[in-house]
Amino acid sequence: MDPISPLEQALHAARALVLADLVAGRVAEADVVSLVEDSITQRRWWVEQWPEGAGYVAGLVAQDVQDALLERYGRWPLCPVCGTGEPHALDVEPELGPDPHWVCSEAGVKVAAVGALGEAIGGPASS
Repeated sequence: MDPISPLEQALHAARALVLADLVAGRVAEADVVSLVEDSITQRRWWVEQWPEGAGYVAGLVAQDVQDALLERYGRWPLCPVCGTGEPHALDVEPELGPDPHWVCSEAGVKVAAVGALGEAIGGPASS
C-alpha cells in the first residue's frame, strides 16, 4: 500500500478539523457534512495546482463551509465571546495562510484554532 501523499494528508486534516468544529457547534448533519466534502473536492484541485498551499487548506475549507452554510442556513459559527449586541459569526484568519483561527472581528480576539472550536464553546456536550 502506498503512503498517503502530503496533499491527501492536508485534505484529510482539513476535513477532520472542520468536522470537529461542526460537531462542537451541533450542526454536523448529513447535508452539512456534504458541504465539507464538496469543499474538499474543490480544494483538492486547488492544492494540486499549488502544492505549496497545502498548509492553507484547513482555513480555506472552513471558509468554504462557512460561506455555504450562510447561503443555506445562516451564520456559523456564532461568536461565543460577545454576550451582548447582535449575534455575529466568527471569521477565519488568516484568510490565506497557515495556522488558521476563528476570530471575533468585533471584539478583536482569537477564539480558537480551526478544529478546536469545541474548547471555546464548551465542547459538543455543553448546553
